[in-house]
Amino acid sequence: MLPRLPDSDLDDSLRDGVDGLVAAADGDAEPPTIVSISDIHGYLDDARSALLTLADHPDYPPVVVEDDDGRLHWADENYVLVFNGDLVDRGPANEGVLELVARLTAEAPPGRVRVTLGNHEALVLSPDQFGFDEWFSGQVDDAARRRLCEAIIDGHIVAAYTGHRVTYAHAGADEPYDVTAATESLVAAAETLQEAIGTDEDRAMQERLITEFPAVLGIGRNHLKGPEAGLVWLHFDHLSADAPPQVVGHTRHDTPTTKGRVHCQNVLRNNLDSPSTGSRGDPDETTATGGGEAVFVETPETLSALIRQPDGSVERRPSPFK
Repeated sequence: MLPRLPDSDLDDSLRDGVDGLVAAADGDAEPPTIVSISDIHGYLDDARSALLTLADHPDYPPVVVEDDDGRLHWADENYVLVFNGDLVDRGPANEGVLELVARLTAEAPPGRVRVTLGNHEALVLSPDQFGFDEWFSGQVDDAARRRLCEAIIDGHIVAAYTGHRVTYAHAGADEPYDVTAATESLVAAAETLQEAIGTDEDRAMQERLITEFPAVLGIGRNHLKGPEAGLVWLHFDHLSADAPPQVVGHTRHDTPTTKGRVHCQNVLRNNLDSPSTGSRGDPDETTATGGGEAVFVETPETLSALIRQPDGSVERRPSPFK
């Protein structure tokens, strides 16, 4: 599922939230700024455009920089970069997106690149339960499924991540929950499945994951994304205005959207076909995106969206997004 991530386990103090980085830093160090992007779905060019919004805005140092071949690398600035689920499926460059995430994870200091599990990554854990054989996630082999389990066990992929003022999870939850407990539940699921992959117990174990770890991997009774669903499946419509402060993806919107204290950043796919000269305003670019792709930027004081405009410029919108 993922190219090989660092072999060593991530220290538990850095796994679940930004407080671990703050505690490990010098007392005079500035808390890191958190940048998040969700639902890339294999659209590498559009993800690159979104991640480069910081470089193209005068108020921010870059979170990534381009080399001569156009590949993105960690910029060695004071950031945490959260990939908030659904890296794959639908788009043309699934492997390229996974390679990007693995490269940035390897280049950044420990705990600086975080990946939350999305429902399309969860499909890899239980492919026989969902039947999406036409998608990338439904075609991965057993070795790739084991690598995904290893990445979860080693702390490189989590159920959720605690920021300064919000929690990052792919779909989120309508009630408060403990982030560390949620990820420990996901680790237990991965450990259980890892031993069964490729054996006669595999199919049965895939089904058990959904029922035994419902807070993270559970699905709705009448619809996969129904109100009973867990952190990777719940639809935005089932999050109330009173839900805990969260940044989620999962449910598509045209523009960053706020409901109460929940902020949805899944905008990339709804903006794929917008007319434009190019993702950064360059008429020689071949990418068809027309702006609208975005990242969220969280400091201890603020949450903002940086949104690519059709002319290639970048607009900053503070929360709540209008």
